[in-house]
Amino acid sequence: MTTAQALALFPLRDIAATSLQELMQLCGQRLLAGERLLTLFGRPAPELGVNIIVVTAVLQPAQGALVILRATAQRGEHYRCLTAQHPAAQIFERELWEQTGLFPDDHPWLKPVRFEGERQQRMLEYPFFKVRGQEVHEVGVGPIHASVIEPGHFRFMCLGENVHHLEIQLGYQHRGVEGLLLRRPVWQLTPLVESICGDSAVAYAWGYCAALELMSNQPVAPAIQASRAIALEMERIAMHLATLGGMATDIAFLQGGATYGRLRTAIINASQRVCGNRFGRGWIRPGQAKPLSEALQQDLMQTLRAFAPDFTQINQLMLTARSVQARLHGTGTISQQAALDLGLTGPVARASGVALDHRTQLPGMAYGNTPLSMVTEPDGDCWARMRLRMREVDASLAWLLQLLGDTTLDLSQAGQAQSSIPAALQAEALCVSLVEGTRGPVLQVLETSAKGELRHYKVQDPSTANWFGLAFAMRDNAISDFPICNKSFDLSYCGNDL
Repeated sequence: MTTAQALALFPLRDIAATSLQELMQLCGQRLLAGERLLTLFGRPAPELGVNIIVVTAVLQPAQGALVILRATAQRGEHYRCLTAQHPAAQIFERELWEQTGLFPDDHPWLKPVRFEGERQQRMLEYPFFKVRGQEVHEVGVGPIHASVIEPGHFRFMCLGENVHHLEIQLGYQHRGVEGLLLRRPVWQLTPLVESICGDSAVAYAWGYCAALELMSNQPVAPAIQASRAIALEMERIAMHLATLGGMATDIAFLQGGATYGRLRTAIINASQRVCGNRFGRGWIRPGQAKPLSEALQQDLMQTLRAFAPDFTQINQLMLTARSVQARLHGTGTISQQAALDLGLTGPVARASGVALDHRTQLPGMAYGNTPLSMVTEPDGDCWARMRLRMREVDASLAWLLQLLGDTTLDLSQAGQAQSSIPAALQAEALCVSLVEGTRGPVLQVLETSAKGELRHYKVQDPSTANWFGLAFAMRDNAISDFPICNKSFDLSYCGNDL
């Protein structure tokens, strides 16, 4: 792991391709041993023959490097599903089935993820789960929502006001992101990558640039790594503030809604002064990042120091208000075991006591030189998710002030690329890039052909795994608790509907 995110390069000749059945058996064994399935995906492989599918699994052991498993299969081939024993695999196996036709036998929840290809016109056929009973009723919300919320349908099965089951149907946007990424020159993709999930532009851009730099053997200087990490933590603070403001508004705690919004404006305006965009677009490019002059460093530190006391004050108001406590304590609870079983990630997992954060577990250069402590909460309810975001903002704030005040690091040199760009990518290679974004690890996998051209680009937003967690959290809660639970997760529709 060579940079501030999990980053690994694998020559394809070093990866033994097995049968699909063998790959799933190996995955099952590693999951039983405590490893974590980061992704499982497939792609058509015309270079190997008609109807051949190449399947890739990426796993993360508790210690050590990432593990890659590969297999070849015939389109439509059946295999014994992982989900029956390892529920965290459910979303990956559903996507694999939808995109490649590989069929997971005995999968308990084999439903479309995005309605790709031929399924685009069949959304009305979605097989919603039914809860039967004389007094059970269904409440449908969406897919069209008020304001600027993106499309998604929520189907509540209720007895009175109590939710027995929530099913979330996404897949309305059909953006075709992965296909678009293969249609443009690989070194010119940053603006497109930044728009995959607009409120995580920095996380996506960093992961993409780091992958290209590794695949072209072009290391970047410590100042560039530090500038990118500063951008990522500014993005994290801004998005956590948006979530906290949304939670406050949903429970009519108007002091919180107004103050978190004001504080977020100060943070995103500071990012705009660095790169020209409030969402961090343009801060990171292959081989470089925005340089931070002495004046910009002082500007950021002044903004953060002015921010800190106001943030502490509004947090105390939120934490001590009885109305806030009454609405959030015990609402939307997910136990630690449930979070592990469902494969939840990011702040949602950490709020249930699951210690997963690539910034501390695979710190690389920027976070290795200036360590950042992991934050967890034990209770797994809306209160825990709120507290965790408050504490993560505090941790990011302290980290930023420490790094910006480091006189041994010349951040004004971050904009200088160390070598010419573009350059040739390593041929017949697979690169896995992980960046711990606001919602969890943003995963990007790039594969090159024998000519060094981009053959496949896999993108995975952390929301993909966490939407099922939101549905699970609503069980045995009042339907009126949904807005609070939804905002405490604060997931991305477009991150799922790639």
